[in-house]
Amino acid sequence: MAANGDARTDSAPASPAETSQDARSRAAARAAELRHLLDYHAYRYYALDAPEITDAAFDALLVELQQIEAAYPDLVTSGSYTQRVGGFVDVEQFTPVTHMARMYSMDDAMNLEELDEWLARTEAALGEGHVAYTCELKIDGLGVAITYQDGAFVRAATRGDGTTGEDVSLNVRTIKDVPMHLLEAALAHMGADRGTPIEVRGEVYMPKGSFARLNAEADAEGREPFANPRNAAAGSLRQKDPKITAKRDLATFIYAIADTKPLHVGSQHEFLDWLREAGFSVNPNVARCTSPAEVHAFCADALAHRGDLDYDIDGVVVKVDGFDQQADLGFTARAPRWAIAFKFPPEEKTTVLRDIRIQVGRTGVLTPVAEFDPVTVAGSTIARATLHNIDEIRRKDVRVGDTIVVHKAGDVIPEVVGPVLDKRWPDAVEWDMPTECPACGSPVVHEDGEVAYRCVSLDCPAQLKERLIHWVSRGCMDVDGVGEELVDKLVEAGLVHDVADFYQLDADTIAALDTGRVYATSNAKKGVRAGDAIPVGPTIAAKAVDQLNKSKRQPLGRVLFALGIRHVGKTVGEALAQRFLSIDALVQASEEDIAGCEGIGPKIAASVKQFLSVPENLEVLQRLRDAGFALEEDLGAAASRAAEATGVDARLAETQPLAGLTFVLTGTLVNRTRDEAGAALKALGAKVTGSVSKKTSYLVAGPKAGSKLTKAEGLGVPVLNEEQMEEILATGAVPQA
Repeated sequence: MAANGDARTDSAPASPAETSQDARSRAAARAAELRHLLDYHAYRYYALDAPEITDAAFDALLVELQQIEAAYPDLVTSGSYTQRVGGFVDVEQFTPVTHMARMYSMDDAMNLEELDEWLARTEAALGEGHVAYTCELKIDGLGVAITYQDGAFVRAATRGDGTTGEDVSLNVRTIKDVPMHLLEAALAHMGADRGTPIEVRGEVYMPKGSFARLNAEADAEGREPFANPRNAAAGSLRQKDPKITAKRDLATFIYAIADTKPLHVGSQHEFLDWLREAGFSVNPNVARCTSPAEVHAFCADALAHRGDLDYDIDGVVVKVDGFDQQADLGFTARAPRWAIAFKFPPEEKTTVLRDIRIQVGRTGVLTPVAEFDPVTVAGSTIARATLHNIDEIRRKDVRVGDTIVVHKAGDVIPEVVGPVLDKRWPDAVEWDMPTECPACGSPVVHEDGEVAYRCVSLDCPAQLKERLIHWVSRGCMDVDGVGEELVDKLVEAGLVHDVADFYQLDADTIAALDTGRVYATSNAKKGVRAGDAIPVGPTIAAKAVDQLNKSKRQPLGRVLFALGIRHVGKTVGEALAQRFLSIDALVQASEEDIAGCEGIGPKIAASVKQFLSVPENLEVLQRLRDAGFALEEDLGAAASRAAEATGVDARLAETQPLAGLTFVLTGTLVNRTRDEAGAALKALGAKVTGSVSKKTSYLVAGPKAGSKLTKAEGLGVPVLNEEQMEEILATGAVPQA
């Protein structure tokens, strides 16, 4: 996780030999890195429902950024995660919805000391002994806002970025405990304001029993199970087909509203009573506490009984009860001052470490995995947990045979905390990484200065499936119709052992593959009986073969990216293709020649050279050539393809009028996504990067542009709006300084 979620503090106070300007520069660099990490992991969490790090690791990154910005207030930017709620809005899949009022995030108390600090601040601000609190369980689900007009359901939206959410009305309508019409008694309570639109807020969650059934079905059908109920709820609510959502057995707890004025209530506990009266599902585990001691008692009781609930919770939300006192305390940039979320510590259990096995990933990284006696933690049974790398094993000093402490980091990811040294056997020995890949026997490579150990052979079966899926993915060969399920079947049947094998397949072979499913009913016309295996069939097979044949025309840059060479992404692949023009020239190039290519340093060059020195990899490249791949760059054809894909004029693209210019894009664009705009600029010869520097020729800035715009202005980089960029794409001419 260090690459994407490193929570180190590079912004420590300056040493005596370090100037204040040096310290500030170091802090600014770390702040920029943290903003990138926070945005990336927020996208994984909110948009993809596929977090890569735990909530605790995310919170650590956020706290570090807050500390840097507190020490250097001039580093605070409008786009910083500390200045916004978080979340994500997928405007391509869902219609945007603007909330009636901002949906704020919540500050966290990670332990009782931090909770006590908040309670003390609150009591000092409002008067000790004059504050009551409402304590509610913190539901681990997906935030939702539901709007009613004259008591009737109007729409529902996700929290999104706090200001704008995604319209999920059709899906929320399928949730049984969401009322389509509010009960008359609650509307009568509103009096003359009963016609005023109201927007209630709450959490959509999946009960544990429903989650278990959903994953049992996924297992029976050979699908990937959901990691936890929160991800299952989020994935279910954001389905394009409401029929799927309806089958997922979602539920809600409602606990907030955009504006309390129309309800004529004065406190949180009165508001919760109104919600019940209106017909909403309100969590019964709520208490009004009149002292910090009572708040402590509620939190302790909730922690002790969390396992008894049919839904996941990850803490307790403590709110100042009185709305007038809430108004007095107000808000920070991202959260209310009158509320805090006390986060539960992870549940820990002891078990016995039976083995440390090696798992080989797509890029060949060897990851040690702890296998231990099964133990139930945070509601599910675990028996494995990644140990990440040899440095982590050494740091924790875990050995096979140890009694170990395990928990679920963030109540999600199994983790080995460490050994119980008092129970260690005298003959327990240190574990070490293997020198050969356990899957293929190839020598394991360990580069100086890196933690990871790797197998770099394309012949490695452990890397096979992930390499194959990467090859056919949209950003690589873009083979529509050959997805993860079909790759699984091809591998199981022994038909594909490397990427070149894709191009030996014929439609009849693919059509005959068993999908693993059976016909539910008989059909005499089709000659099938109930229980017969369902094959892939000729339609899917013909499409797969056609798409594979088309992929042979993909440019060399994409082929280099699709091969899965470490450190070689799409941009690096394109740069290598444009510099060397053919795979043969790249194979013959020295490491120094490769490193001399713009944007490619010694680390990437070493990785490319190492990959191209493995005989098995060269054999795969030759078989791709035999199958019809040119493996060389046709600059004219590449320009034509890029022009066709991006909509720029093909004749203009042939002249490459923007060659030698570097563009950076920031903010929101109207006519194109930033990726689309970047591709169009590249089609005309421009280089497009993600960061602003003195070498940047132009910054294209749309609305909501943040720190990149500030930096560009400071460096004197010309700034263009979207209209000016479109003029450049139409004419190839850039504005004169």
